[in-house]
Amino acid sequence: MADQPTLLLAKSIVKSFGPTSVLKGFDLSIRSGEVHAFLGGNGAGKSTFIKIISGQHERDGGTLEFAGRELGGSAASLADTGEIAVVNQELALLPHLSVAENIAMPRMHRALGTYSERGARAIAIEALSLIDTQFARQSVGRLVGDLSLHERQLVEIARSLRSGARLLLLDEPTANLTAAETGRLFAVIRKLIAETNLAVLFVSHRMREIRQIADVCTIIRDGKTAVDRASLHAITDREIVDFMGQTVEVDQQSEANADSRSSERDTPGRSSRTGEPIRVQLSDIELDIGPGDIIGLAGAPTGPLTLIEALTGLDHKSHWKITRAGAPVKHRCPSAAARAGVGYISGDRANKGILATLPIVDNLMAAQRIVERKKLARDEEIQRGQNLLDALRIRAGSLWHLPSTLSGGTQQKILVARWLTLKPRLLVLEEPTRGVDIRTKREIYALVRKLANQGTAVVWWSTEYVELVELCDTVLAFDLSGRPTGVLRHTDVNETSLADATGMAA
Repeated sequence: MADQPTLLLAKSIVKSFGPTSVLKGFDLSIRSGEVHAFLGGNGAGKSTFIKIISGQHERDGGTLEFAGRELGGSAASLADTGEIAVVNQELALLPHLSVAENIAMPRMHRALGTYSERGARAIAIEALSLIDTQFARQSVGRLVGDLSLHERQLVEIARSLRSGARLLLLDEPTANLTAAETGRLFAVIRKLIAETNLAVLFVSHRMREIRQIADVCTIIRDGKTAVDRASLHAITDREIVDFMGQTVEVDQQSEANADSRSSERDTPGRSSRTGEPIRVQLSDIELDIGPGDIIGLAGAPTGPLTLIEALTGLDHKSHWKITRAGAPVKHRCPSAAARAGVGYISGDRANKGILATLPIVDNLMAAQRIVERKKLARDEEIQRGQNLLDALRIRAGSLWHLPSTLSGGTQQKILVARWLTLKPRLLVLEEPTRGVDIRTKREIYALVRKLANQGTAVVWWSTEYVELVELCDTVLAFDLSGRPTGVLRHTDVNETSLADATGMAA
């Protein structure tokens, strides 16, 4: 890689939003033909830097060079000419247009040209087939707004892969992909690099994936360069986490979590909490979800989502049979489920979680207002919101600031915080640690464990098996077609058994 030319050179990049300084003289260089891992904790400045080099934000200071030419105040021209393509952590698709239109239209630059539906379909099928040929055929005519978050991620990646860009910016691209889809994506990236000398800037918190695909890494910490172009063969996971500023808390919390999970298995009080369990049944699969249980769901999205939708009122005509004490449990809508004590945290933070146009206090109190049928902030809510921020160590300028002033990981903590004071009977979480750093993951784990210890039953879907192994004593597994294959308990819950039960690599 050393003989490859430098494609992007960033020096002393500075960016502030009002009084908040995000980038404080950050440096990074990317060479053609490499996959460059861009690492750092939530709020360190990764997404801000990506938005600067993709033309979505203007830098306040510093210089940018691309292919030897210095860029002016904005890098927007690079995105306009197609030299840079980006997959943002929060997807940038148009929900009212079809999959074909979303993929093909950015590539149609003729001002007076006519749109060809047949041509758009061909472009979209070709792009999507790079990752999933079956999905390509089934989805090309569907509206993007009707797709799941998992499916929209595939569309966004396919659009970027076929853009013809010289630099591809991938911000958490695998957060909603199965292991098989991730493997296919990596194969496509390697092929494009070999054929076109493409450069890739890859953001992820999954160290296993980083080592599978990346050559070198740069680590950002508090808006500054902590590590510059380190070979991933010469740096350990522990050193990476240390440079990110997260080692001590991670190590201490890991030991505490291991002790906690072991004691939970052996403590009779955990299984004897009062309250009837919820029983879920489909075909010959039957599972009780009792107070204080943390039940994992493993497998590709199709299966877990059918159960999640049935439990939370998103699908009141589900094939799942759900009962409590022999009586059927059905909710006509999510708000009715919330009033019945069912909390839900969607994996689609941008579209189904955070209320982007409302201030932080409204986001924190959203679930309580639904349950209590109230709309306006009261004095006690403001105090309760501030108490939550303090307890969760969320740094916010004000309760009245918008959530966009917070990092993605901090926004995710706010979604969990909504339910802390309500103490729901059941909390359903859909990929709740998507795109968050190690420290924030540990904090979310601790919040969920706290709710479980208070008697809340928890259902947790994750495609990260190491997460299910750490958190759950019982896991319901689904195969690739969405059928439940069995219930794994206690010592059977390990990465190998989960891979075998789901048909997905760990």
